[in-house]
Amino acid sequence: MDLKQIHELIKIVNKSNIGEISIEDKDGKVTIKQKEEQIVTVAAAPQQVYNVAPQAPIQQAATSAPAAPVAPAPSNTITIKSPMIGTFYRRSGPDKPAFAEVGTEVAPGKVVCIIEAMKLFNEIESEVKGTIVKVLVEDASPVEYDQPLFLVEPN
Repeated sequence: MDLKQIHELIKIVNKSNIGEISIEDKDGKVTIKQKEEQIVTVAAAPQQVYNVAPQAPIQQAATSAPAAPVAPAPSNTITIKSPMIGTFYRRSGPDKPAFAEVGTEVAPGKVVCIIEAMKLFNEIESEVKGTIVKVLVEDASPVEYDQPLFLVEPN
C-alpha cells in the first residue's frame, strides 16, 4: 500500500463515522483511528508512523470535567445505569416534559431519558419497577458507560 492510498483512506475515515479501520496486505498492516484530539494516526509496517491532521472536522461530544463522585446508594434502591457513552437528556425537546422526575413511577419498558451517541438519539428504558428517588446526572451532560443515572426505590 503506497502513501497515496493511505491518504485516500484517511480522507474516507474523516468523512465518515468510522472510528477505526485496519487493512493488512503483503507489505504490512495499516490501522487508521480517529482520535479525540482530532488527529488520525496511521501506522504502516514496522517503523513507519504518520500523524496527519484531519481535513474535515470530526464531530465529537463536548468534553467536560469528570463527574463528581456519587455517594453510595442506599441499600434499598436500584441504580439505572447508562448503557453507553454519550450525552444525557432528560426530555425529548426543550419544550417537552422530562421523561422522569423524582417521584415518577417507572416500570420495565418506560423511557426514563435519552442518550445521544454519534448523532443518534437512544431512548433508555427502565428495567425495574419502582419510584425515582434521585436523578444523578444534569440535563445535557456527557455520560460514560455504566455511569449511574437514576436511583429507583423498588415497589
